[in-house]
Parts: sequence; C-alpha cells; structure tokens
Amino acid sequence: MRLRSLRTAALAAAMAAGLVAGSLGFATAASAATATFARTASWASGYEAKFTVTNNTSATITSWNVQFDLPAGSSMGTYWDALVSTSGQHVTATNRDYNGTLAPGASASFGFVVSGTGDPANCTVNGAPCSGGGNPGNPGAPGAPGNLRVTGTTNTAISLAWNASSGTVTGYRIYEGSAVRATVTGTSATISGLGACTGHSYTVAAYNSAGESARSAAVSATTTGCTGGGTGSMAAAPYLYPGWGNPPAPSTVMNATGVKWFTIAFILSGGGCTPAWDGGGSLTGGAHASTINAIRAAGGDVIPSIGGWSGNKLGPNCSTPQALANAYQQVINTFNLKAIDVDIENTDEFENTVVQDRILGALKIVKQNNPGIKTIITFGTTTSGPNYYGTRLINQAAALQANIDVFTIMPFDFGGGANMYQSTVNASEGLKNALKSAFGWSDATAYAHMGISGMNGLSDQQELTSPATWTQIRDWAKARGLARFTFWAVNRDRPCPGGGVVSDCSGIAQNQWEFTSITARF
Repeated sequence: MRLRSLRTAALAAAMAAGLVAGSLGFATAASAATATFARTASWASGYEAKFTVTNNTSATITSWNVQFDLPAGSSMGTYWDALVSTSGQHVTATNRDYNGTLAPGASASFGFVVSGTGDPANCTVNGAPCSGGGNPGNPGAPGAPGNLRVTGTTNTAISLAWNASSGTVTGYRIYEGSAVRATVTGTSATISGLGACTGHSYTVAAYNSAGESARSAAVSATTTGCTGGGTGSMAAAPYLYPGWGNPPAPSTVMNATGVKWFTIAFILSGGGCTPAWDGGGSLTGGAHASTINAIRAAGGDVIPSIGGWSGNKLGPNCSTPQALANAYQQVINTFNLKAIDVDIENTDEFENTVVQDRILGALKIVKQNNPGIKTIITFGTTTSGPNYYGTRLINQAAALQANIDVFTIMPFDFGGGANMYQSTVNASEGLKNALKSAFGWSDATAYAHMGISGMNGLSDQQELTSPATWTQIRDWAKARGLARFTFWAVNRDRPCPGGGVVSDCSGIAQNQWEFTSITARF
C-alpha cells in the first residue's frame, strides 16, 4: 500500500456501467423527456441509485428537473451530478450547469444514496410523468420488476426477491441467461439443485396475457460450500502504519472493533539487501516493533508489508532471488511470522520484469523453507482487472511455480468513478479470470487465492468508498471465499467530513474505526 502523496482530482462525474441490483422503470413515453431509475448497489440499510434523463423529443432541451417521493422510512443521502433539495419525503433534482442541455436522443445521469429500502414513487421529469407504466415496446405488458436481490444462499440453492411490477401481472419468470429457471406468481423464488461454490447470474421479468416486461438488471450470487478461502482472522488484517498519521494504540482499535490482525507498513531497504522498517534502524527497535509487541500482548498478530509506494525497496537492491529470500527470512525469523505481504505497486518493482521475477523466485524459496507460511503479493489494478504488468506477474508466478497463496489487488486510484462497489467487483472478476487463465483453476479456486485491499473514505483521486459501500464489497468478497480483505489504513479510519485526503482521517463523515469494524467481520 502506498505511503500516499496527497494528490487531488475531480470526482468522477458519471456512474460506472453495469448494474448490480434491480432497476425500476420510469421510462419511456414517446416524444417526451423521460427519466429511468435504477439501483446500482444495495445493502441491508439502504442503496445507491441513479436516474437517467433522456430527451426523446425532436428538439434540444436546455434544462431538466426530476421530482419524486421517497416512502416513509427512506431518506435522501449524498448525491452527485445534480442539485438536490428535499421537502419532507419529496425530492427535487435539478441539472448542473454542465449536463442540462440535451440534444434529441441524448441522456444525462445523476446519482444518489438512500438510507432505507424504499424506491422512488410519483416520479416526474420537467413536470410530466417519468413513465406511462408498462413496457414501452409492448404497452399491455407489465413494467420491469425492480430491486432484484439475493436474500439467501446454501450449498445447493440461491433465494431471490424483487419489487412488484407495475400494471397487471400474471406471474414472473426468473432467467439465467436465456434459460427460464423458475416461474412464480409472487415476488420471490428459490433456485435449487445447484452445485456447491458455483456462481450464477439471474434476471427476472413479469408477464401477462399481453406479453412479457423488460427484464430487471442482473444480480449475481455464489452458492456456499467454497473451500480454501480466508484463514480466520488472518484474512482481515487492515494496514496500520506506526509513526505516521497519528497512529492509534492497537489495543484501543482491537477492543472497539474485534479485529485481531494488522498488516504493518513498511519494510524497506536499510542499505543494500538489509531489511529495515521505513529503511532505517533495526527491525527490533522503534515504533514498529513496539506496535507489534502491543498487538500480540492484546491477543492479536501481524503481517509485515514489504515494499509499498515510497522509499528504497529490497527487490531492486537484492541481487538474486536467494539474496532477497534471505532478507525475507530475516523478517520472518525476527517476528516468528505466519504470513508476509510483498507490496510491489511502485514502478521500480512492478514494471521491472527482472525484479518481478526476482521477487517471485524469492517467495518460492521462502515457501520451500517455511511450508506453513502464507505468501501474499499486493499490486495495483485497472477497473477491469490487472494491467499488462499485473497479468505478467500472475503468468510468471504460474510459470515459476512460485506457490503464491494470495494475489491481492488495490481497487482504487484507478479513476474508478462514483460506483466503487461495481468498479471493485469488475476489477476482482478480471483478477479471477487472469488467475484461471494462468493456473487453470476453477472460479472457486481462483477466488480462494484472491484478496482485496481498498482505501477507506476518499482515495487520493477522490474516489468515494463509504462504510455502506465497503460493507457491500466485504459481503461480495465473503460470499465468494476470498482469502484476504484489507484496507489502507487504520490510521485514516476516523471522521473528517471536509473532503480532504489526509493521513489521519478518511475525508468523510463516519464513525471512528467503522471501516475496521466492517473488515473484522470478514
């Protein structure tokens, strides 16, 4: 994980593509401005959503406003790409100066977060109904079902539920791809007879005698029964950086959150191929060693992180894989470790193929000499998965038989946009596919060798990961049996809603140690 420079960047203006939960149609009468509502993420206490305004007229419009009511128990939270005001349960969203003009056929979107589970009702756009109801391509058919969601999983079944469609409904068909998996008259169904630890994606459509509605957005789930995933509390080990960002007392965080493990940053070169905390002093002295002692005294344990973004690294300074393995072994012996994390995000290691191979060779030696230790490699990613150097790293790990236990990506600082849940899932699925290609693994085995290392609150590029989004990412990772779930950093797991990216708080409003508490429940 980087010792981050405090860069600033504009918050991405458009919601990422690909909906993860249901959509509720408010669209598309001909020859009118229309608005379509869709959930882009859902969790137990709320959801993230967007409206897409489309100019279906033959003339340019220069402004728009969308108004709707939220049901009792639901309230508007944060929003973007619109100016939003509320009066009781009534919400009014008006275009910003950069997205109000729409040529014929053009669209603009705005996003928001709702506390509560109720969908918008009584929607209007520029004073006219957002939708005439039903299926525009088949006026007698019902509207599309909304908020398709997973309500439970077992080894052999996945349970689904959704919001009722508008119009007259005879029943609902649940699709997996083009195949109908179930037909029901209510708004829930259980798809049974599935294999353990298998992934599935579903949509649902309503129908009546006039025809079938448009399908809902897809939702994905994996049956339980996966093996080989996270190793107990070791799997949830958020980064803690002694001596930086007003580091908290470990026992305070442990008592407040239940977390047991921390990833301690960073071991660098203390000169040549000699390991040292932050590149200076001995391994056994200073704030790092005392922090490790305090964690263990409180009943926890640690994973040292070797590398990071800044400073002089061991990888380029150790001349051979054996020399680098000896440096790693010195750290292992000093702290009697069960796992090590090698963070190779900086270009001096990540984009240096000689150093990549040296690190992989060293970790292979470490595994041979310490059969019980867990080896973790952490590196950056794009929104669709590992880039060229990340893919090369994975392919070389397979070719060299390095026996890496966990490949962890850092899904942030990649221009991920407003929907960090979907961007993280997309990046993780890209990692899974790269692992399957390199090693010939199944989905379940690939997931069991994967990790996610996020950034809480605002990233350096102002990407927002809220506690609710982090919870949703955790649940996704947990359902698939990922081996590691962590974030940068506990030092920042404190509120400061001013929007800045600093070392000792998250840049957002949150509860103290909230991200650590969420992580501990992985």
